[in-house]
Amino acid sequence: MFRQTKAAFQKLRYVSFNRPQQTWRLSSTSAKERALQYQPGQKIHGFTVKEVVAVPDLFLTAVKLTHNKTGAQYLHTARDDSNNLFSVQFRTTPMDSTGVPHILEHTVLCGSEKYPCRDPFFKMLNRSLSTFMNAFTASDYTMYPFSTQNAKDFQNLLSVYLDAVFFPCLREQDFWQEGWRLENENPTDPNSPLVFKGVVFNEMKGHFSDNERLYAQQLQNKLYPNHTYSVVSGGEPLAIPDLTWEQLKQFHATHYHPSNARFFTYGDLPLEDHLKQIQDEALSKFERINPNTEVPSQPLWNSPREDHVTCSPDALAPDPAKQNTLCVSYLLGDITDAFEGFTLSLLSSLMISGPNSPFYKSLIEPNIGTDFSSVVGYDGSTKEASFSIGLQGMAEEDSERVKQIISQTIDHIIDNGFEEERIEALLHKVEIQMKHQSTNFGLALASYVASLWNHDGDPVDLLRISDSVAKFRQALKENPRFLQDKVKHYFKENPHRLTLSMSPDVTYLEKQAKAEEEKLQEKIQVLSDDDRKQIYEKGLELLEAQSKTQDASCLPALKVSDIAPTTPITPVQMSTAGGVPLQICEQPTNGLVYFRAMCSLNTLPEDLRLYVPLFCTVITKMGCGALDYRQQAQQMELRTGGMSVSSQVIPDSTNLDMYEQGILLYSSCLERNLPHMFQLWSDIFNSPNFDNEERLRVLVMMSAQELANSISYSGQMYAMTRAGRHLTPAGDLLETFGGMEQVTFMKRIAEMPDLSQVIRTLPRIKRHLLNPDNMRCAINTTPQRVSNAAAQLEVFMKDVAENRKERKPARANIINKPLDPLDELSPSRKVISELNFQPCPMKTYFQLPFPVNFVGECIRTVPFAHEDYASLCILGRMMTAKFLHGEIREKGGAYGGGARMGGGGLFSFYSYRDPNSVQTLSAFRKGVDWAKSGQFTQQDIDEAKLSIFSSVDSPVAPADKGMARFLSGVTDEMKQSHRERLFAVSHKNLVDVAERYLGVGQRTCGVVILGPENETIKKDPSWVVK
Repeated sequence: MFRQTKAAFQKLRYVSFNRPQQTWRLSSTSAKERALQYQPGQKIHGFTVKEVVAVPDLFLTAVKLTHNKTGAQYLHTARDDSNNLFSVQFRTTPMDSTGVPHILEHTVLCGSEKYPCRDPFFKMLNRSLSTFMNAFTASDYTMYPFSTQNAKDFQNLLSVYLDAVFFPCLREQDFWQEGWRLENENPTDPNSPLVFKGVVFNEMKGHFSDNERLYAQQLQNKLYPNHTYSVVSGGEPLAIPDLTWEQLKQFHATHYHPSNARFFTYGDLPLEDHLKQIQDEALSKFERINPNTEVPSQPLWNSPREDHVTCSPDALAPDPAKQNTLCVSYLLGDITDAFEGFTLSLLSSLMISGPNSPFYKSLIEPNIGTDFSSVVGYDGSTKEASFSIGLQGMAEEDSERVKQIISQTIDHIIDNGFEEERIEALLHKVEIQMKHQSTNFGLALASYVASLWNHDGDPVDLLRISDSVAKFRQALKENPRFLQDKVKHYFKENPHRLTLSMSPDVTYLEKQAKAEEEKLQEKIQVLSDDDRKQIYEKGLELLEAQSKTQDASCLPALKVSDIAPTTPITPVQMSTAGGVPLQICEQPTNGLVYFRAMCSLNTLPEDLRLYVPLFCTVITKMGCGALDYRQQAQQMELRTGGMSVSSQVIPDSTNLDMYEQGILLYSSCLERNLPHMFQLWSDIFNSPNFDNEERLRVLVMMSAQELANSISYSGQMYAMTRAGRHLTPAGDLLETFGGMEQVTFMKRIAEMPDLSQVIRTLPRIKRHLLNPDNMRCAINTTPQRVSNAAAQLEVFMKDVAENRKERKPARANIINKPLDPLDELSPSRKVISELNFQPCPMKTYFQLPFPVNFVGECIRTVPFAHEDYASLCILGRMMTAKFLHGEIREKGGAYGGGARMGGGGLFSFYSYRDPNSVQTLSAFRKGVDWAKSGQFTQQDIDEAKLSIFSSVDSPVAPADKGMARFLSGVTDEMKQSHRERLFAVSHKNLVDVAERYLGVGQRTCGVVILGPENETIKKDPSWVVK
């Protein structure tokens, strides 16, 4: 997977340090205490301990080691978290854009000495209970992480990962499949035209079909023109066909060596076991080399530079006449100075984050563009950091004005500095992020230290956050102009800055296609008849290899008997506060209180439904009570961990034609701030400000731009959502709230010259939604804080009581379902029932400016509580691993594809970044035939069960415990019976559900394709073309 620097854990630079869940277990000594017993100088399994550091901020102990023989570096972070993580990263510094590190990342995962089967990586996904498995290629490193909660699984995965990176097969055939190849369009027909194929080739075509990613890549290449950052490490599609298999093997030999490696482990498993396995299975077989992969500093410019690039126009842009981007990027200092990096990332937030920041005021509010440029703020992912500021969605004629505003804003900051309260709000955010626990803390940590460590900085420096905060406060105390001096030094007086503009070119895609065609002809012209014959034969060989049933018996695997038979119980208490049902869940939240409220949409008139997502976006951002929107944003940052509202469509677990609709309020805070947090909610309920049209326009533009940009990132989600639209009532509402319908609606709103009609609509929605009469609440916090939190909630409910009105439902057919299934008299959820809903099949095609397709097909099946639901879950996973992956990715060249069972009772097929469209639909049908034929083994079924259980049992953060019950009414008992049904799924069940639900005559299905112009579809009258 290619990961652009900015996208790589963007927010982590000022730490989204999310603490993972802790199980309530008492161990005689905790992992972090055990690790404190190591001594510097101690030798363990070929490694020497260099440093042992307690990091109380993050509840962990860091142990740094070096491998004696090869010099490999090792960092272990011991913490009482059962979700253990391993990662190995190599510094990969390509000097051309053939994508060699990216293609290598794909190819090493295609088989190794100990595990020579094809594609052990994808096969292990189904032989393990991993909570995460992937690989990333960044600009200057390649990283291979996995995590799991099972100790045996950890050893299995470690064995496969070590063998893959250090002893891969790197077969020529794998290079053709994953990288690029010339092949007949139809591999079985020697007379069909020759074309480029390959997984990475198509992935990167898809990657750069997104203008934001294209811009980010160009900006980096041009700001650092002298070394590895001047090339595309993921691969420039037209340069990829210049890479040879020999060059790939050479790059592996020089870069994938222990002397160029950094190992990272995290969690509560013993360090000695990891070291012994890594030494025995890999490192003992190597001698030290000098890898010579250092990245030199970029020579500094004497004067600023300007440049321009073009992109394809965006059919969904909020304003078709405003599609330009302009941004100024500054080269900053070396990232290995951790405190300087901490300071600059805080400074960046002060300059650009939220409506109180100077750049938001000067660039966003005048409505010159739709949003900040796709690259914005501090980026510490390259050896020398950068800071970028600019706009997207602007008119070309505003370019000079934007440049002027940027330089004036920098002068303004140097003159006026920042308010103390804003600095406090930011430091409060850091405090909350250290206390908040997420489930993938190990992965966040590995990614957070990766860049600095990659350039030989000290990763432990980055973990000492409190020290950095204290040092930052001290620096401000000693020099009140500390931050202004930094701005002056890095921005005002820095000649190494690049102004890059980007404008749409109507012929862009045409030029790309023409350039690809020329590249293809250049390759074809030199071929003799003999070469062509060889290409055809190699194509057939590859096809044969892809079609052969793989023997994966060499790979380690867990057994179904390794899976826990029961679900751990999450105790919740049901109560009321101010006449509103309240669910309380006691959890180890480090003193944070998490509040949620579900408000029903049942009384909302139908014509207002499309506006609900916009209402959710703006309700916490327009100001409330006596606060204008700036003061409101400031108070939220100072007093809470964030406040948000989102639309909810919750399919019923027993009936496909029933669902609950609502909005979910969510916020968190430290206990001391509870009264402040609820006061902010009270003001939003009692007196939200909707009448500032300028502010509303800014939010509308940002929202419309974000939606338009999201299609190229998650086109398959849009395709599946649309495909489900006519199959269930919940599917229809999901499309309204989050599908293509919402994208086009927001584009329409953004194009309105006058928003007064929207301003009149918002208070109407508010009256229906923020109504305590149809509301239920949930609180997750530690036992000691429950009574205070409940008391503060009481006060809030009294404050907003005047909003309580019994309103008539917009639909007659409403059913009450008790929140506690065992107590019929308990408060209830009000569920909409459309028992006369008629599903209807539809095929829809959206023509969009992408060179690749996103395909989705949905079939109406059964709800969660139905006895066949478990079989369909297993079937989807098995069909993906054993059939569709081979057809869609390996043979078809798409970046990914598969099948899955969804909670709303829809069984979905999908593919993304796919060079094919209609052919993929026939692959879906072949998948169903394969399932009906029963050509799969008990081993295949067991692997699918392991894979399903790894997601069923994936860790849940303390903040989110009890949420399935609160939102969907799915109790622990219901989860346990689903679990038992999963265990019981048999070969017969799978063939049976494939025939009954997925067979052509049986099914009602929706099909959607998003993609480039398609003649076949246009000529076919059964398709609706948008």
